[in-house]
Amino acid sequence: MIKLDYNFMMQEHIGAHGMTEEGIKKDLPKIQKALEKVVSNSGKGWQEWTELVNTPKKELDELVKFGADVRKKCEHFVVFGIGGSGLGPLAVASALLHFRHNELPKEKRNAPKYYIEDNIDPNRMAGLLDVIDIKTSYFNVITKSGETSETLSQFFIVYETLKKVLGEKEAKERIIVTTTVGKGTLYEIAKKEGFRIFDIGKGVGGRFSVFSNVGLVPFAVLGIDIHSLIDGAKASRTNSEINDISKNVALITAYLQVKSMENGKNISVLMPYSDPLKFMADFYAQLWGESLAKEVDNDGNKINCGQSPVKALGTTDQHSQVQLFMEGPFDKVVTFLAVEDYVALAPINETLGVENCDFLKGRSLNDLISAQMKATIFALKKQNRPSFTLSIEKVNAFSVGELLQYFMYQTAFAGAMLNIDTYNQPGVEEGKKATFAMMNRKGYEDKLKEVEAVKLSKSYQI
Repeated sequence: MIKLDYNFMMQEHIGAHGMTEEGIKKDLPKIQKALEKVVSNSGKGWQEWTELVNTPKKELDELVKFGADVRKKCEHFVVFGIGGSGLGPLAVASALLHFRHNELPKEKRNAPKYYIEDNIDPNRMAGLLDVIDIKTSYFNVITKSGETSETLSQFFIVYETLKKVLGEKEAKERIIVTTTVGKGTLYEIAKKEGFRIFDIGKGVGGRFSVFSNVGLVPFAVLGIDIHSLIDGAKASRTNSEINDISKNVALITAYLQVKSMENGKNISVLMPYSDPLKFMADFYAQLWGESLAKEVDNDGNKINCGQSPVKALGTTDQHSQVQLFMEGPFDKVVTFLAVEDYVALAPINETLGVENCDFLKGRSLNDLISAQMKATIFALKKQNRPSFTLSIEKVNAFSVGELLQYFMYQTAFAGAMLNIDTYNQPGVEEGKKATFAMMNRKGYEDKLKEVEAVKLSKSYQI
């Protein structure tokens, strides 16, 4: 169960930058309305993601079997996907596999080396092909729309290489496609070539897709316990539907963030004190930023709302960004992500007789990282900077499932409170269309004219 401490969001602890119990009570109708909107729309439209926790056990078992079959033949497993198609798999794999998984010798690994390729820098693709053995590699190509040019480009390059090295028949077996069945270029290619296809539900958007086949297929191949992952997500959904703000973690934190935005706190920092949870902040950044940054509300009013997500890592960023959090503008809310039991123990048994280091002797890195987090929370409180802390007992499949689902519900509640469309991304779409036009894709001739019509009265170039 995720624990929440939001003392340092309250006025009695941090002064004028905090909330009051009276203010929360006054806003209860707004909070209740947001809860009812999200819960009543579960499983409908773009909220199909809420029902993914009810995937039948039989389907999960079939995925586990499929994953085990691939794992036996596979030394390198590569995911091609961008946005939610890459960030969800990255957050989970980084959290639940050995921290240095790819560096372990084969006999110490229970899964293939994994690579999640979510960018198209040519050096990255060249580097990937240098470190994997194409003869022992499988590729999971993921795009909800089936039209993502970055992902399609990666696929074309690799498929050509596979056919040259393995022949067409064997190359087809190395490609696994996850897309919307019946729609899109990738689906048509997969059907024509005979690739294994996994569906993404029509009402499951990319950034809310981690518990769909977008995530479950690679997790099954990597040997991650998808049953426990879904159980954790289900527990988080149950908590998120509680009709009591004092017990509903996602609801109260959504409110605290929205109220903070209204009070000028336009930056949301997520700071895990756990290296395995480092990429949870990347997952959150896309989810929070893309979902809540909207020009207009549902009534057509121009509002330009949003809260910029910032990724930080404890204790690393205590030596960089925390200076900004402490003494910079009063425009941030910091969410600490704490782990109570790191499982691994790193005792400090010897300090070489250095007197100034005596305080470390007999302690451990576990003691130190916990103290560092508490010290940072204290220091921010002393400066009247708002923060709240989410805690999990330990990093495992259940708790990771809880966290991912929590962030999705928190985002949905915040969007409902802001009266916006949480699930669209028109700003992203404009850039996609302009890219298609500049690459001379058929059907985008008018957009190309629009792009080329941009005339510079004066060129500021050196």
